[in-house]
Amino acid sequence: MTVISFMDKLLDSVDVEWKVMDEAGEFLRGKRFVKKDMLASGVPCIHYGEMYTHYGISAYQAKSFLDETVASKLRTAKAGDVIIVAAGEKIDDIGNGVAWLGEGDVVFHDACFSFKSELDSKYVSYYLRTRKFKDQIKKSISSGKISSINAKGLGKALIPIPCPESPEKSLEIQAEIVRILDSFTKLTSELTTELTTELNARKKQYNYYRDQLLSFEEGTVEHLPMGQEGIGEFVRGGSFQKKDFTESGVGCIHYGQVFTHYGTFATKTKTFVSEELAKKCRKAQPGNLIIATTSENDEDVCKAVAWLGKEDIAVSSDACIYKHNLNPKYVSYFFQTEHFQTQKRRYITGAKVRRVNADNLAKILIPVPSPEEQARIVAILDKFDAITSSITEALPREIELRQKQYEYYRDLLLSFPKPDTEVAA
Repeated sequence: MTVISFMDKLLDSVDVEWKVMDEAGEFLRGKRFVKKDMLASGVPCIHYGEMYTHYGISAYQAKSFLDETVASKLRTAKAGDVIIVAAGEKIDDIGNGVAWLGEGDVVFHDACFSFKSELDSKYVSYYLRTRKFKDQIKKSISSGKISSINAKGLGKALIPIPCPESPEKSLEIQAEIVRILDSFTKLTSELTTELTTELNARKKQYNYYRDQLLSFEEGTVEHLPMGQEGIGEFVRGGSFQKKDFTESGVGCIHYGQVFTHYGTFATKTKTFVSEELAKKCRKAQPGNLIIATTSENDEDVCKAVAWLGKEDIAVSSDACIYKHNLNPKYVSYFFQTEHFQTQKRRYITGAKVRRVNADNLAKILIPVPSPEEQARIVAILDKFDAITSSITEALPREIELRQKQYEYYRDLLLSFPKPDTEVAA
């Protein structure tokens, strides 16, 4: 049975009233508290930022808590209320709700409203995420770095109420719609988890084979300091910042892009600097490695990309250039191994910002097999990398497709006959 035919059967001979939310229920704005007030135990609370990162359609437990003295001065939502987020950086997220189903009251932030009504709270929460609702409130959202909406803007949006003449029957229909949507939500969540698990398993498998290929029995291959004469040298980058980027000119790599844009190797740069500025910059030549020597976490420090383009490129500060006589992709793959990571950790310094300097990188030992063996290892790892990359790209697309499919059916289930009048501007 299709969703449409199911809804026709569910709504057989049943009227649907589109009611402004101000008449369907009551809005109450929360009161302000800050993240530093939040504790690991105490009175349950919901901060507006958590609405984006932690909560879904409903919640029985809060993630955060407040001291009783602080909480006593604030406003609370009761079981059955819907907490609606009213501020955020993304306009499409504003208006999302979570049905509070906990045993006790929960304090909520002043960038949220509670909505109290006789409707099924999960039914309301699901509806708040539909395109129909979002389109209605868009015109009432004030835009800026942080966009927001007030109770008046939320209150004039229309919500469909099936069988309004019989509250009991209406709740039965709402509960049935919630049951179906809960099933869709669970199925989508299970599929997403399954796909994510598959992706992680493939990555672990790839990492294992890469580390095995780049591990050599003692005595079979020399392990030499990366900065040893005849092996390579590290040169610090510098002389440009993000504000210096131009639409065209000399290719450049900023250290931050090594984390976000580049993989094992690159033949084209994402950004450029002017030819005049490039003359003052430190440059990487074809075959060199560009290494990000600064990061906020230990894992990303020393992430590297082999430059295989045809031209010299500028390299920013907080990165260094490794000039060497090895196979560039071989070295780049080596930087990804646990063998390299273990050595690197000895040299990490800094507190909030973690870094490894070029002098210490030069001390790290790298196995140096023959050029032919390096090329053989690279050819194998390139194949593994291609397979893993295709899976890495395909699975997120599949997850996104499943999410869109879920949203389509959710909106379809909550698409009742259109109201005779639209919301006033």
